[in-house]
Amino acid sequence: MKSLEELKAIREKMKRQMDLRENDESNIRVVVGMATCGIAAGARPVMTAFLDEINRRGLSNVTVSQTGCIGVCRLEPVAEVFVPGEEKVTYVRLRPEMIPAIVEQHLVNHNVVQDYTIGAAE
Repeated sequence: MKSLEELKAIREKMKRQMDLRENDESNIRVVVGMATCGIAAGARPVMTAFLDEINRRGLSNVTVSQTGCIGVCRLEPVAEVFVPGEEKVTYVRLRPEMIPAIVEQHLVNHNVVQDYTIGAAE
């Protein structure tokens, strides 16, 4: 970091990312399983991919948070999507390259990406 402007830019970027984590009952919520099993399977890059893609698209109606074990360790990394008024959707065996499709199709266009859900994994 070499200037005050660079520090301000970093601060603003982090503030936007933290805003994504704030909870609002009318927002779509994405919850990433970050227990030991999830982290070992790669949940941290998945969560970062969600934050980056949501931030890149400027989606202000989506919050991202983390939780402990979701309970399906063999299917980690796992993320659950909660859309108000709809059933929860559980995405499994996630990789960072899958996240843009989930954000575009599910969070923006309200179409579940069935191939990535727990139902497709069974």
